[in-house]
Amino acid sequence: MFKNKFPGKFIAIEGLDGCGATTQALKIENYFKKNNKSCLLTHEPTNNVIGGIIKAYVEGDIKLSSPTSLQLLFAADRANHLEKEIIPNLKKNINVITDRYFLSSLAYGALDIADDKWLYNINDLFLIPDLTIIIKTSAKTCVERIKENRLGVELFENEEKLQKVWKNYESLSKKYPNIAVIDGEKAENEVFEEIKKEIDKIIK
Repeated sequence: MFKNKFPGKFIAIEGLDGCGATTQALKIENYFKKNNKSCLLTHEPTNNVIGGIIKAYVEGDIKLSSPTSLQLLFAADRANHLEKEIIPNLKKNINVITDRYFLSSLAYGALDIADDKWLYNINDLFLIPDLTIIIKTSAKTCVERIKENRLGVELFENEEKLQKVWKNYESLSKKYPNIAVIDGEKAENEVFEEIKKEIDKIIK
């Protein structure tokens, strides 16, 4: 992986489905705008063709031949995301916030891919964020939120799977740099206050 040498800062928001990552990503975007900081809010999977295939699979609309196929699609979507959207904006001194990035592939992908080394390798050429926020919310809380706020439950959204995914996130938080783990069980604004402290360390 390579470090960000561009003028814009790159921030990733991670966590279990239902942890509140999307809500917090929107709050970060708002915070930047209020402080006259240029920013772009994006997400993975993207809205491009490859991202559309991933979403269709996760929602149960299509089938793929294997978990390997899914992870290769995630990597291809990410490579395109970096080349076409993230890096061009960072070069223009625009701060980029992404709702999910490579840690999601590693944390969720490890449920079905036995070869961790292969999973790491296909994500090894990507840009390391200047800050990755992992929102720590229990699997039980996440499932409750999903049931309250969504019409359907997607592929990875059950408590047993999410508990395993969180263990993977915990391990990853010690393996990669520039990661802050934030307690997501608190009220939305309290969570954001903690995130804001981390952002203020890298944004001048």
